[in-house]
Amino acid sequence: MVYLHEMDENNGLIAGDIDRDKGSELRESFQSADPFPHIVIEEFLPSNVLEICVGDFPAGSDVAEQKFDRHQERQKESFNPDILPPSTRQIFYSFNSRPFIRVIENITGLKGLIPDPYFAGAGLHRIHQGGHLSMHADFNHHKPMNLERRVNVLIYLNKDWRAEYGGQLELWDQGMTRCAQSILPVFNRCVIFNTTQESMHGNPQPINHPERVPRRSIALYYYTSTWDETKRDTTTQFRVRPGTTDRVDWRTKINEVAVELAPPVVIRNFRRLKKHLAGTH
Repeated sequence: MVYLHEMDENNGLIAGDIDRDKGSELRESFQSADPFPHIVIEEFLPSNVLEICVGDFPAGSDVAEQKFDRHQERQKESFNPDILPPSTRQIFYSFNSRPFIRVIENITGLKGLIPDPYFAGAGLHRIHQGGHLSMHADFNHHKPMNLERRVNVLIYLNKDWRAEYGGQLELWDQGMTRCAQSILPVFNRCVIFNTTQESMHGNPQPINHPERVPRRSIALYYYTSTWDETKRDTTTQFRVRPGTTDRVDWRTKINEVAVELAPPVVIRNFRRLKKHLAGTH
């Protein structure tokens, strides 16, 4: 049984008369989950909706909005929905619609969720053979809209994916003492979780598909208008698993110390210089 059967399988639109309480039946399971609030939903969308996304997935990397290839995030790409074909763009716009947001609010218990028209860091994600994403807590501030990040929604696009192929989504406790959940990224499996500095997650096991098929997913982020000057703006915070070859993200740590210690005028000029240098390449 498809969970969000109210979504049209041809265009991704959600029926306007969808039950206003849909998702509330999952809230208790969501809020009591270990190690932090989350839920895994099988057969989340009509399969044809995801087939559209798979069919529209860029074959190459030239239109990727972001590419990452360092120790903490290896062989990872993200594609903003606005550069994708209209069929997939429509589906992403539906993810930003009131009926879909209300379902996420009912599941999480968080009201007033705000979608991101910029799709900052969101969209279609791909990790190639040998790639991984180390354990981390996500950035917490949407600067253009001055919003606080609150919820992640991940929907997987990988058919016939086995544990030996790697890429499992791992959820760890805040102290990084144990992996509480290991979730295989199989087709039409959805994971929803609170986004806080305690929600340590990642897929640290390198992709190892025998036919070199990459790991693909849909990533959606939702916010609230609760950001204020008392909160500390943080970028992605990587953490090291005990007994592994994970590396400390010194680049981020050094940048954060520099921001804390340097006068604002120095930081502004440094950012202008970085932007200028990026534009000359």
